[in-house]
Amino acid sequence: MRSIAITALAVAAIATSSFAERINGAGATFPAPLYYVWAYNYYKVTGNQINYQSIGSGGGIKQISARIVDFGASDKPLKPKQLDKKRLYQFPAVIGSIVVAYNVPNIPDNLKLENKDVADIFLGKIKYWDDKAIAEDNPGVKLPHKKIVVIHRSDGSGTTFNFTYFLTHISKDWASNVGTGKAVDWPVGLGGKGNEGVSNLLKQTPYSIGYVEYAYKKQNNFKAATLQTVSGKWVAPTEKNFQAAASHAKWSPKNHFYQVLALQPGDNSYPIVAGTFILLPREKTKTNKKVTAFFDWAFRNGDEEAKRLGYIPLPASTKDIIRKYWEMHKIAPKSK
Repeated sequence: MRSIAITALAVAAIATSSFAERINGAGATFPAPLYYVWAYNYYKVTGNQINYQSIGSGGGIKQISARIVDFGASDKPLKPKQLDKKRLYQFPAVIGSIVVAYNVPNIPDNLKLENKDVADIFLGKIKYWDDKAIAEDNPGVKLPHKKIVVIHRSDGSGTTFNFTYFLTHISKDWASNVGTGKAVDWPVGLGGKGNEGVSNLLKQTPYSIGYVEYAYKKQNNFKAATLQTVSGKWVAPTEKNFQAAASHAKWSPKNHFYQVLALQPGDNSYPIVAGTFILLPREKTKTNKKVTAFFDWAFRNGDEEAKRLGYIPLPASTKDIIRKYWEMHKIAPKSK
């Protein structure tokens, strides 16, 4: 596939280039397919290298907090008090969506799963694909009497944070027994590292179910469940419905853009949409300007690649607010 080919080219180009300017980032696997493409295209245009390691949001937060990398990336936004403690800036880069993907032979795409049933599957309460709760919402679909194999993340993950935030708010059982976090004590299932690891396990494991960012669903041609809006209407995992949810985002530089986007109102709002964020050390003004130069370039030139991969670009108005945030903190890139 083209995106995977570009990823390989990006890594090769970044690893072997002799150009002097090199920026190192690490973190979320959620936006990694897009960051690889942006980095490759930026390198072709400017000769500047963006070396991004897809290690999970937890790892990204740890590495930027320890000043190991020039920027961190996390799908879990940090609250202002956390940012102050760690001496970090934060801004969103793009919006993505988390889908409930499954590998069940002879079952169609967009199987309907009530939100509460998703929680019960990941709690281990719904054990078989032909459970009455699933069958009632999918008349005419011949569901197999096969055990459901749950796949989840094994690492600290912003994707997990957003997915468990969703589960916590739609299931009292999940809220009281598991809760929300980058890493949780999963009741059942197999663990994979990164969205990549979960995707690989899903492909290899018949009758499995897991959660991945939509770009990984597209790359691997996974089937994904139709879920429910906040008001209970069925909503398929489509880019139009992701955009409907994302339209409710209210970003503010006053709180360093802190917002969790899951479970937005609206009859077409897909329930698990998430922003992904960039973290910068407050004391490294010179390096920060090089990082913001890359993201400013991506904001101006990268929307079509974002859409192609299934992400939702930030609105122009939000990008302008982010640029003002950079200016306010004196980390805006030099004017061209």
